[in-house]
Amino acid sequence: MSPTTAIDVSAFGKVGVLFGGRSAEREVSLMSGAGVLKALLSRGVDAHAFDTGERGLAELAGEKFDRVFIALHGRFGEDGSLQGALEQLGVAYTGSGVMACAIAMDKVYTKMIWLAHGLPTPKYAVLDAGSDLDAVAVELGLPLIVKPPHEGSSIGITKVVEAGALRAAYDIAAALDDSVLAEEFVTGREFTVAVLGQGAGARALPPIEIVAQGGNYDYQNKYFTDTTEYFCPPELDPADRAEMERIAVEAYRGLGCEGWGRVDVLLRASDKQLFLIEANTSPGMTSHSLVPMAARALGISYEDLCLEILASARLKMAKGRG
Repeated sequence: MSPTTAIDVSAFGKVGVLFGGRSAEREVSLMSGAGVLKALLSRGVDAHAFDTGERGLAELAGEKFDRVFIALHGRFGEDGSLQGALEQLGVAYTGSGVMACAIAMDKVYTKMIWLAHGLPTPKYAVLDAGSDLDAVAVELGLPLIVKPPHEGSSIGITKVVEAGALRAAYDIAAALDDSVLAEEFVTGREFTVAVLGQGAGARALPPIEIVAQGGNYDYQNKYFTDTTEYFCPPELDPADRAEMERIAVEAYRGLGCEGWGRVDVLLRASDKQLFLIEANTSPGMTSHSLVPMAARALGISYEDLCLEILASARLKMAKGRG
């Protein structure tokens, strides 16, 4: 039975679907928001589109939404800033709260917290203009990954296979962010695990294996091509799958996430060691997106998934207000 069977949509009141925004992921957010809005309307929800890239907080307050579904990705929507504004306005919202969003948006702090919890993540170094890049290449080994810590959807990521290319990769990432993350490259299989719920009630959906053309799961392959292959559920030993789901949920909880999210995981080919890569507190909801795909594997439709996420909306900083 679907978890949304008993949901009374009239109890949601006036709902805003926040989408668009001002980040580098605006194009994806427009697609996510359109899908969510259509799904909610199809189930009788009093839902309204609100593009935060074109309308400001005063207009958001003026709409007097009872709750909002955040379908924004990247900065100014997934980084805790909007969540803080919604707390001030007293509007219940989907997904994680201010602190969890802010931490998950920063891949460096995410790694620090995971390591503090004893969770596995690849070795890394934080780079700036004065970093000794040759020393970094020696420390992390080649190939390695260079990325901006505050961007998503694989924006600004470069795989560096020789030390001489590290400066160019740094420049690409530095153009998008104030700091740059260099990360050990893990050869193996790529997975993502969607998680729903909060605290002890958080649960993993079936993992999805991602096999991109040429091994390059970039922005274009994520959202605009049909050449990437997805396997859900993937071919995994039951013990490996159980461990993958366990560490994904622990990673989600460790950051303080709630509502819904997605954790990216690598399975090293040489020894089946799992590595956590990043967490997404407002994942994509497009036709190519992975959380809806994982939900479908359990018989949960896109529309029911949207309702379940919307039903979890609340204020996080003041008990009894949402």
